Amino acid sequence: MAKPLHDVAANNGNAEMPTIAIFNANDPETTTELLVAALERDGCVIVENLITEELTSRIRSELKPVFDKDQGRSDGGFFPSTTQRAPGVVASSDACVELALNKTYIGVADRVLTSTYAYWAGQERHTISAKPIISSTFGFRVNPGGKQQVLHRDDSDYHARDVDRPVMLGCVTALSKTTKANGATMCIPGSHLWGPERCPYDHEAIPAELEPGSALIFDGGLYHAGGGNVTTDQARETVGIFLQKPTYRQAENQFLVVPPEKAKRFSPQAQRLLGYGICPPSLGGFEYKDPMLHLFSVEDEETVYL
Repeated sequence: MAKPLHDVAANNGNAEMPTIAIFNANDPETTTELLVAALERDGCVIVENLITEELTSRIRSELKPVFDKDQGRSDGGFFPSTTQRAPGVVASSDACVELALNKTYIGVADRVLTSTYAYWAGQERHTISAKPIISSTFGFRVNPGGKQQVLHRDDSDYHARDVDRPVMLGCVTALSKTTKANGATMCIPGSHLWGPERCPYDHEAIPAELEPGSALIFDGGLYHAGGGNVTTDQARETVGIFLQKPTYRQAENQFLVVPPEKAKRFSPQAQRLLGYGICPPSLGGFEYKDPMLHLFSVEDEETVYL
């Protein structure tokens, strides 16, 4: 069995610090089984050369105008004002659709997130399976001066409990060289196995430094944070494709049953019952806004500010 090329660890002389295993997507010995094993153990893994230089360049070119027009936030929200964002990148970049279909990532996601279920229909037993679907797709440009995010779990949106995990995976691909100095994602390997009573600390996190085209794949239960950019002249650009178990959605798609133009005449209570509101902390947003505010100009005690 292939071994990781090397590991990323904190440079503090402590041999017991956790590490992030690194594999190369172009190595035929880098199998789905190997990557899944690393994910199950550490909650994260770096895959070098996940996508080609040509695809990396296309994504960066297609997202540039989206990044450029975003002015960032100035209200102290989850994303610092120095971070420019590109939401819903599969709608604005055909190249990002190719990234979302990357065979290495899809192979891992299918193995980890496919839901298989057996049930009885009368006296007939059925076994069914459903593959993962997109949870969200985002691009991020962290400019000089950007502060580190708070350490968090992405699956908090799903109110995930230990018995549910894993409910989602993230794949953050570098469009530019990412280093600890310019804001590489900070991770705490093994934290996806922690119980709900243990909180994360910054000194436990290590940077997932990436070359363009390489990616960090991680469990939604891993504590991580976008790093701070302490450089004066480097912007860190990445794109994230987040997949979820397919069972986390409505049985009947209410956004097709009652699309926004029809839902406008409904009361806020009915709009939220259809699913247009946000499940705190941030599940169901659109372009970093609460859809109730974005679509219907509803601002009340249930409004969530992202």
